[in-house]
Amino acid sequence: MTAPDPRPTLNAPDDDPHLWLEEIEGPTALAWVKERSQATLALFGDGAFGRDRDTLTAILDRPDRIPNITRRGRHLYNFWQDAANPRGVWRRTTFTSYVTPEPEWEVVLDLDALARTEQEDWVWAGSTVEPVERQRAMLRLSRGGSDAVVHREFDIQTRSFPAGGFLLPQAKGGVAWLDQDTLLISTALGEGMATASGYARTVRLWRRGADPLTAPVVFETRRDFMSAWGGVDRTGGAPRVWYMEKPAFFETNGWLGDATGPKSRIELPADAHWDVFGDWLVVKLRTPWSPAARTYEPDALLGIGLSAFQAGSRNFSILFEPAARRVLEGFFWNDGQLVLSILDNLKPRFEIVTPSPADWQHHTIGTLPATGVVQVWSLDSEDADTNGEVLVALQDPITPPQVSLMDVSRPEMLASPSVLKRGPEVFDAAGLRVTQHEAISVDGEKIPYTQVGPSAETGDAPVHMTGYGGFEVTLQPTYAASVGKLWLERGGTHVMANLRGGGEFGSRWHDAGRREGKFLSHEDFAAVAADLVRRGVSRPGRIAAEGGSNGGLLIANMLTRHPEKFGALFCTIPLVDMRRYTRLLAGASWIDEYGDPDKPDDWAFLQRISAYHTAGPSAYPPILLATTRRDDRVHPGHARKMAAKLESLGHRVHFYEPEAGGHGYGKDNSERASFIALGYSFLRKAIGWEDGS
Repeated sequence: MTAPDPRPTLNAPDDDPHLWLEEIEGPTALAWVKERSQATLALFGDGAFGRDRDTLTAILDRPDRIPNITRRGRHLYNFWQDAANPRGVWRRTTFTSYVTPEPEWEVVLDLDALARTEQEDWVWAGSTVEPVERQRAMLRLSRGGSDAVVHREFDIQTRSFPAGGFLLPQAKGGVAWLDQDTLLISTALGEGMATASGYARTVRLWRRGADPLTAPVVFETRRDFMSAWGGVDRTGGAPRVWYMEKPAFFETNGWLGDATGPKSRIELPADAHWDVFGDWLVVKLRTPWSPAARTYEPDALLGIGLSAFQAGSRNFSILFEPAARRVLEGFFWNDGQLVLSILDNLKPRFEIVTPSPADWQHHTIGTLPATGVVQVWSLDSEDADTNGEVLVALQDPITPPQVSLMDVSRPEMLASPSVLKRGPEVFDAAGLRVTQHEAISVDGEKIPYTQVGPSAETGDAPVHMTGYGGFEVTLQPTYAASVGKLWLERGGTHVMANLRGGGEFGSRWHDAGRREGKFLSHEDFAAVAADLVRRGVSRPGRIAAEGGSNGGLLIANMLTRHPEKFGALFCTIPLVDMRRYTRLLAGASWIDEYGDPDKPDDWAFLQRISAYHTAGPSAYPPILLATTRRDDRVHPGHARKMAAKLESLGHRVHFYEPEAGGHGYGKDNSERASFIALGYSFLRKAIGWEDGS
């Protein structure tokens, strides 16, 4: 297929001949998208694909899957999608009812009915409930799944949008309730109110009945910074307001204030992560810090009284000290207790820390498993409402999740969690085993990976590989319906790689795989693929790899830099053009992760991973590039242009772009299942495994 060229491109940046494909709704671009998407569906959307799509949709729609809940007052709230409610219902129940086999749910909002009535492509993006009376909520409604949302006030008791209620037109941003008639709005809506990344630049005080565009600005940040926002904290008694700005993705500055604006800055390193409960402040460092006579190391967690800190004290208690492969994966407050989530060589550990002016007390939670994936979080949506009750989720790649309840209010008397719900088994895991391995990357670093599959090594296993390696995100081997049903149950093998750039081993691991280190992150993935061959698990032509977003950049680099190691590649919602990524949608916000292509020193290393530029005439395995038109985070032009360039070079490239989905695979379970099943159909055919042999 030959792409039409609607305009001259001689003066385009870098003489990019495919720049016209960045016009998301451009008629010529849409004609190109339609032609190629239809061709991809014709090749891979056969009967087997249809059966896989329907099977996966039925799994995602199962009525016995676990409803995720959050407590607000006496109700547990849940957003639920199934065959009868494809867009979903926002609903609630009581705890007493939730623990029964068939809870009685009250439907608060039927999104399908609302979309039909208003003839809008509404996708649920969440809610912000007024936390005192809990009678009103600001709903976040997205058109087609985009990050930009419409905020609308909703009356929970009458199940209606009140006349004259708060209404904030579509834009990126959020809101916080100051009181029942006042909101803090952090929105990109309005002239000059967006940063270069497209996020909110100001915080405005919006009173009921006023025009949001004329609401007074109480806080603002620079346009070249990433974003600004405000939040209301009720853990200290009277409400207090926090004003925050992000100069870059991994930097945050904060001020304590009130409705009129910030009053006192929290003098912490910009790259530290910190949180407050009442008069207690905890700080997790990313880089060394010497606030007084002592130097604190990266990834340490420190605690101190907030008022003492603001008065000038720097007498911190050390709450967590990292080791080479022992890191603090996360922490949160609950009823004045601090819950620490620790990964010890990727094994879960949990502690409760009780603050004290003299010596913070530590208690290990010994009743939780030390293997598998264990996640703990508060049952209540608001920190001020917490009473010690936390939810605990347990799972592994072949064991469905279960959710339990635990009380951390009395650490010295912790009991085993009480099981609330168990997820269904959605694929046959008989004969499968989960094993842990390490590959050696090009510089000698050991790269962990999890392998799930049959016990016997055949040397010809059909392998599905995935990885991410970015933004300090930790990948954990969870129970995945799509991989299990469409790959493992058929005798395949799945591999998940923990690459540098992620958060698996702290800031050192992340920093080693960002900016100039992103090249190494990709080498890590290639090393895992090579290790599968070395160990006799498979051969290159039978290894299929998938990755999305930052993981899509990874997959595109496997195509151009390590084509000999893979039989097929599924590249979804990807970054690919690293020369122009900062000019496309939210791209400028990721300079902290990748570097700035407008700086010659940064472009010197960025061009090595810009697959759009490094793609050439070499022999490549077949690739399917898939994106969504409503993705307003990673521009669909990345995938479009890469497909067009590969096509012009004569490579085996396929392209797919549905309209809805945002930075994801669809707005409902059927669309998500179609996207995934199409990718798996392509991968199986490309590695010669379409008949399951």
